[in-house]
Amino acid sequence: MAVAFTFPGQGSQAVGMGKDLADAFPESRKIFEEVDDALGENLSKLIWEGPEERLTLTANAQPALMAVSLAAIRALESRGLSLKHKVAYVAGHSLGEYSALAAAGFVSVADAARLLRIRGNAMQAAVPAGEGAMAAIIGLEQADVEAACAEAAKESICQIANDNGGGQLVISGARAAVEQAAKLCTEKGAKRVLMLQVSAPFHSALMAPAAEVMREALAGVTKNAPFVPVVSNVSVTPSSDPDAIAHRLVEQVTGRVRWRETVEWFGANGIATLYEVGAGKVLSGLARRINRDIATGAVGTPADVEAALAALD
Repeated sequence: MAVAFTFPGQGSQAVGMGKDLADAFPESRKIFEEVDDALGENLSKLIWEGPEERLTLTANAQPALMAVSLAAIRALESRGLSLKHKVAYVAGHSLGEYSALAAAGFVSVADAARLLRIRGNAMQAAVPAGEGAMAAIIGLEQADVEAACAEAAKESICQIANDNGGGQLVISGARAAVEQAAKLCTEKGAKRVLMLQVSAPFHSALMAPAAEVMREALAGVTKNAPFVPVVSNVSVTPSSDPDAIAHRLVEQVTGRVRWRETVEWFGANGIATLYEVGAGKVLSGLARRINRDIATGAVGTPADVEAALAALD
């Protein structure tokens, strides 16, 4: 029964995450040390002690979540699990794609941490504070959300940023356009419309300056063919070609996170179990709503590590 590993994105962070892994596994603790060294600061202290408002900042949350995911991977590997032989594919939600790629050897952990710090800062700087917005649209057909975005975007930018599955879509763009589209979605019968507390309009065309920053940053790191194929957010296809992967990571900054399609692709390509590796269980919940035939598991604590090892033996 084929297995895929998925890696969470922003929003899954919590103060204290990964501390039990670092305490239980020396290899996990080493990941946090590598990330601290790469960034030249004690990010581990912030991850484990807070304050939460600093951890939630995009430039901190992105490398922090990657560190926890890779700490879980190292715990599994230290107990003898071979990703290459046990895992058919990996994928990650937005920043989680970097975690997936680091787990599969595309870039080093240190480079992944630096890239995510650059990415977080670049996304924050791309749009002046308050000018962008994002909203979650629950329980409305995608065609209706697309139509609302098109209507609202006549004089500005508004687009679907995340197709998370389970009837949840996230729109992103200029604040006035997003607010108008949200209103239109309510009028079209959305079960719920929620303006999100985010610092920038992620995965929209307004992020174009950040995409260029990432193009340059990715050109400057050593890239390897991953030893497990990585399913891209923007193409929903697996790749092991370093240049193609880097190109898709640049596209991802302004492009849609196609998570519903990713889980559907796994189901159509023989994946029986999805493990969410790292903090939280957001992706597991989404997967259950998208395809109930796929089993889910989490690897975020020492107990989870033992359970996954037993199941994958």
